[in-house]
Amino acid sequence: MASISDIIEKFIKDLMEDSDTVQIQRNELASLFNCAPSQINYVLTTRFSREKGYEVKSKKGGGGYVKIDKVEKLNKDEILHILNKKIDKEITYIQSKMLIKWLMDINLINKRESKIILCAIDDKSLNTPIFGLNDILRAKILRNIIEQLFNIEE
Repeated sequence: MASISDIIEKFIKDLMEDSDTVQIQRNELASLFNCAPSQINYVLTTRFSREKGYEVKSKKGGGGYVKIDKVEKLNKDEILHILNKKIDKEITYIQSKMLIKWLMDINLINKRESKIILCAIDDKSLNTPIFGLNDILRAKILRNIIEQLFNIEE
């Protein structure tokens, strides 16, 4: 069964089917779905972020609204910025999986590439005897793979 967040996300994406932009009123949407406006905020921040290909602008006040725009693919500088934010000196396998899924969601890698990357950074592949070393190695390997895939030089 779909969660309320999934339903709201689908509703907004359906509104955007014929256009790259949509303007909604948070309170009206909350009323339509019989939820708190904070639930709408949650969906907007988690499902319609820049990383997922959207830009959200809001105007508060009496005639306030939320405007959601689909944006073009991220450029190399934006990818590098996000990678630096997501991959620090270490990264867990779960965090890596989420990052790889994001790269697939924005069509920067395909399913096959994702499987190869995940296999390379899996704990079974790294298998170090020192606690915490897997996460450090994983971050270095993941950063190197992504930099090479997108020809990003620091």
